[in-house]
Amino acid sequence: MTLYTRPGCHLCDEARDVILALRDSDNRFELREVDIEGDAELHARYLERIPVVEVDGEQVAELYLDATTLLDALPSPGTGTVRDMTDHATQELG
Repeated sequence: MTLYTRPGCHLCDEARDVILALRDSDNRFELREVDIEGDAELHARYLERIPVVEVDGEQVAELYLDATTLLDALPSPGTGTVRDMTDHATQELG
């Protein structure tokens, strides 16, 4: 999982707290934080959108991170891939 962030971003701090709480509650994943201030391209791409969270290279959240959405995006046990978000949305609607 990748968290795009920058120093002094309170929304980034909140997203990190959600991610770490999920990881601590027996969900196994690695968190990689990327400070967008160190890369001009990332800064231009993410400045107005941070925090941005990616799981397996797919963006699952920006600006606000919901724990349920993140949990749904984590790889299914044994697959190593992101769960299909559309299947989850369909189940909620149906």
